[in-house]
Amino acid sequence: MTRPVSRKRLHTLVTGVLNTTPLVDLHTHLYDPALGPVLLWGIDELVTYHYLVAEVFRARPDFDYDTFWRLSKTEQADLIWRELFVLRSPVSEACRGVLTVMHHLGLETKVKDLKAARRFFAKQNVRGFVDTVLAGANIKRLYMTNDPMDPLEAPGWQQKFDRDPRFLGVLRLDSAIMNWPDGATRLRAMGYPADDGLTGNTISQLKRYLNDWCDRFDARYMAISLPPTFRYPDTHSPVTNLMVKAVFPVARERGLPVAMMIGVKKLTNPALRLAGDSVGRSDIDTVEALARDFSDVRFLLTMLARENMHELCIASRKFKNITPFGCWWFLNNPSLINEITRMRLETLGLSFIPQHSDARVLDQLIYKWTHSRALIGEVLTDKYADISATGWVPTKAEIARDINQLFDISL
Repeated sequence: MTRPVSRKRLHTLVTGVLNTTPLVDLHTHLYDPALGPVLLWGIDELVTYHYLVAEVFRARPDFDYDTFWRLSKTEQADLIWRELFVLRSPVSEACRGVLTVMHHLGLETKVKDLKAARRFFAKQNVRGFVDTVLAGANIKRLYMTNDPMDPLEAPGWQQKFDRDPRFLGVLRLDSAIMNWPDGATRLRAMGYPADDGLTGNTISQLKRYLNDWCDRFDARYMAISLPPTFRYPDTHSPVTNLMVKAVFPVARERGLPVAMMIGVKKLTNPALRLAGDSVGRSDIDTVEALARDFSDVRFLLTMLARENMHELCIASRKFKNITPFGCWWFLNNPSLINEITRMRLETLGLSFIPQHSDARVLDQLIYKWTHSRALIGEVLTDKYADISATGWVPTKAEIARDINQLFDISL
């Protein structure tokens, strides 16, 4: 009988494979560097990330929102650094992430100000820094979030440019179909004469828009963030009708997955701007009904409420066209990544996508993947130790096979 191996030995095998295997990041808010300033990077962008904006108002509740937004980016970063990294220990995951990036880049972390970090970044150029970050995070490909209606991003797509093959296109749907009929106005402005009502012409024009921009982006999937109030079936909801009559049929015809990120409550506190969104529990019956009624559409699904994650695991056991992915937004904390990854492995085996970065600043790839690799490595080690105790001892090749199955996402 094969003897079980020690946990220490298994951990060495797992982390060795996980740390040296280039991974694929399924969902980011990053952009091909050829698109220009929409790709955010550098110390001031890193420190003024919206997680830290929300946190600084916890530290300084006396500080006025409008006063903060009137500050320059540099002044905002200096304020956040002083309040969260100098006057207090930076123990939150968002603060720790900044320190992880700085440490990886060879910058001192326990400093009074950001002068040295700014000097370092002033010497970088965007394409070289993209290479540095992707190598540091060991990411071979990532999926963007591309919105043709974004006034900052759209101009870049009006001209031809050489695509960086590591940055894959994704068509974001929110601007086109959320808050209808705002989307109809935007469609008309782009040459798609949709009606405000959900007419046959509107559906036809929306489909034309979807197909045109899937072609332009070479989109590998379509994606949308949805509120916890999203329901299907719902004949009165414009969003549900547009998804059912236009998005899903186009996805079916093109063989594209649809990623739905469900559970965000937009601008609960508008004064915080991007940092003002919150979370609500969503309806798993909607997920199951969609998977059942559109069985020929692949759904990439993540949910924002911790309470929904167990329900999503069980729904995924019942519907092969549901693929859970990542620990999104407010779930991207070590304790919750640990819990959710264990639950998925125990419930679904290897048939899910453990993590995505959701990075909005290029540099964040370093910390999000450094932290996630370590957490996922611990969970995988425990699971291999469990089966090793029965005599089923995994080899290095089998561990590599499993990690590639989890992370080598080709859509």
